[in-house]
Amino acid sequence: MAGVPGAAAAAARIRVLLADDQPLVRTALRMVMADTPDIEVVGEAGTGEEAVRLTARLVPDVVVMDIRMPGMDGIEATERIAAQDVTAHVVVLTTFDDDDYVYGALRAGAAGFLVKDMALDDILAAVRVVASGDALIAPSVTRRLITEFAARPTSAASPPVPLAAITEREREVLVLVGSGLSNAEIAERLVISVATAKTYLTRLLAKLGARDRVQLVIIAYEAGLVSPGR
Repeated sequence: MAGVPGAAAAAARIRVLLADDQPLVRTALRMVMADTPDIEVVGEAGTGEEAVRLTARLVPDVVVMDIRMPGMDGIEATERIAAQDVTAHVVVLTTFDDDDYVYGALRAGAAGFLVKDMALDDILAAVRVVASGDALIAPSVTRRLITEFAARPTSAASPPVPLAAITEREREVLVLVGSGLSNAEIAERLVISVATAKTYLTRLLAKLGARDRVQLVIIAYEAGLVSPGR
């Protein structure tokens, strides 16, 4: 059995694709991730087109995607990756002056976003969160941006949010998800177990056809269940 633990650890490594048109940003992220045993950078892209192509070929677990890139931007690239038959989760990179792009990235299928001046340890933690299938909505900065942009009016052609199929308890959970609460916080608020909170979340994803937690946040706002500052 010798050697099996090491093989298991290697198999469990999170495969990351870095997409940013600034080589220095990619280099900094790659160097940090190279020193992290559970994360492996499998590729780098300097454009949105290259990010889409490499995602299809390399099938990473997480794509760290810059928003502003020449040609195809990060929002369009995210939308195309989300439409591919791959399991990659996209986290977009932003700065505060990118605010107008954030909501578009989330609607395109991003699992969350990172602020470029975040501490490197926080960026690594965010990659792990997204790789686990969750969405990055807990940090206060993320909650503030989602609150601000999910509240903005969307196209009049947007279809109504189908909430008729969910129960009253599921609606309560959706409101709390839309408010940025974690599973543990939802469990505490509703006096239920974390496992039960996760079960409700799974049911909501299935009933509402949502890909992940971020899309549930968007649904909660678009349905009027959560309003800015709530």
